[in-house]
Amino acid sequence: MAGPLAGINIIEFAGIGPGPFCGMMLADQGATVTVLHRPGGAPDGRLSLSRSRNLVEVDLKSDAGIRKARDLVKEADGLIEGFRPGVMERLGLGPDVLLQDNPKLVYGRMTGWGQYGPLAHAAGHDINYISISGALHAFGRAGDKPTPPINMVGDFGGGGMMLALGMVSALLHAKTGGEGQVVDCAMTDGSAALMAMIFDFHNVGQWRDERGVNLLDTGAHFYDSYETADGKYISIGSIEPQFYAQLRKVAGLEEDADFDPQMNPKSWGPLKEKLTALFLSKSRDEWCALMEGTDICFAPVLSLAEAKKHPHNVERETFVDVGGHLQPAPAPRYSVTISDKPKPPS
Repeated sequence: MAGPLAGINIIEFAGIGPGPFCGMMLADQGATVTVLHRPGGAPDGRLSLSRSRNLVEVDLKSDAGIRKARDLVKEADGLIEGFRPGVMERLGLGPDVLLQDNPKLVYGRMTGWGQYGPLAHAAGHDINYISISGALHAFGRAGDKPTPPINMVGDFGGGGMMLALGMVSALLHAKTGGEGQVVDCAMTDGSAALMAMIFDFHNVGQWRDERGVNLLDTGAHFYDSYETADGKYISIGSIEPQFYAQLRKVAGLEEDADFDPQMNPKSWGPLKEKLTALFLSKSRDEWCALMEGTDICFAPVLSLAEAKKHPHNVERETFVDVGGHLQPAPAPRYSVTISDKPKPPS
């Protein structure tokens, strides 16, 4: 059967990063997504962020190209653009024009700083957007500088994924009798929203406003990654008492009374030193043989190449072949509305 967004038509103005990611998410769920790209600038067909799209060449520097884009948007349910504020307006393709053409249109705008605010017209990248939301401050080890989590939190989690949610929400509103509207998706806002639980912890006194000293930021000995004898790594997340007890049992630490006060932050440093030495005593595969699949909350830290071959990912088809390239499969999964397999853009 067709995907849950079958019948929804989206026009995507070609860009990079979070905008195409939003387009990929909508296309993966069954929407028809048409990318308008400049002459000679078709998206790379090898990339996940380009898949399952219809490609249309449009010269937005010409009057004919603007008319063509405007005509296509008239028949669409939604639009995705990732230009700086004001660019679409200068092209004559701003929401005031296109919503007049198509009152049901959902006009999705993807930016770092948002459509307004003191920084709205400044250049920036993921690292900058997550800096002012408080997110980057929280990533890193104690005593070290903030460590950007590549561009997952701003570009993709707080940006493209948040825009996809906003688009679907606004599309539902329009399809159930409401009007079209602009979705102003700023990575500053989105990354702050992703930090909701951490802000909650801080607000109630359960999170210190510094790196590497808290429950989930590598402060705790039972929630961290550890090197193994072969120079590889494993991850431990034994938060709950029963999972922590299982860790101690399998690791041979049941009789070590030092591990009894699990939730005492004063003990975390010394206990982490003990676990560091312990995990260096065996290879990653040896620890997997002991711990993987148990309730310890354990996993090997896999490289990009290794992740594609892990038995769990293989059975769930977490990665799929798209035009000869192994890419992350569409997510999430549906029990009834199953989208077509991703395909290269055409």
